Amino acid sequence: MRLYHGSPVVVAHPQLELCRAHNDYGPGFYCTEDEVLAKEWACNKPGRNGYCNVYELDESGLAFLDLDQSTDGVLSWLAVLMEHRLFDLEWNAANVKQRFVERFRVDLSQADVVCGYRADDSYFSIARAFVSGAITDEQAACALRLGDLGRQVVLRTSRAFSALRFIGASEVFSSEWYPRWEKRDFGARLAFREMRSDDAVLGGRRIFELLEDGGQ
Repeated sequence: MRLYHGSPVVVAHPQLELCRAHNDYGPGFYCTEDEVLAKEWACNKPGRNGYCNVYELDESGLAFLDLDQSTDGVLSWLAVLMEHRLFDLEWNAANVKQRFVERFRVDLSQADVVCGYRADDSYFSIARAFVSGAITDEQAACALRLGDLGRQVVLRTSRAFSALRFIGASEVFSSEWYPRWEKRDFGARLAFREMRSDDAVLGGRRIFELLEDGGQ
């Protein structure tokens, strides 16, 4: 598997112990199979150049978990995100979030590699809207599909890190790639706003309903 990682620096030797705990799926090395996305992520701040790091992952013997293929669909992704990312919420909403995580928790402990949506700021707003009861599960799923922010491939174990081989890195320039990142991010936010204002997209259940009926 060919993987790319956008970064302000060259990352020739990723180290699991240096990974932050409160990323989307917990500590891990966050990559993508899309080279264009990696170059945009490398330049997600104006005036800051970056690097597109390229790797090959030997998949043999690794356990993969694809959140998009979960039986609970987008609810699994939301539960994983709520469990690992930090949310600034009122007490009532925080209590609801914890109950939701407990109901739809996904066990990542056996997965060397986890794949799924990437929760940058524009997608994180979808999760916040859902946990606050402002949108339904179907609206959240619709917004994720419309946003076109891409999928990420996350290496979570030392076994996965050992199977990763660094190929090289190329410098990418903010003048070219930051406008592309900004356009994609704006498009995701716009799609979310339009979806919320569309009376035709009103199906699904809000978080309170899911918890009341046990998610059935």
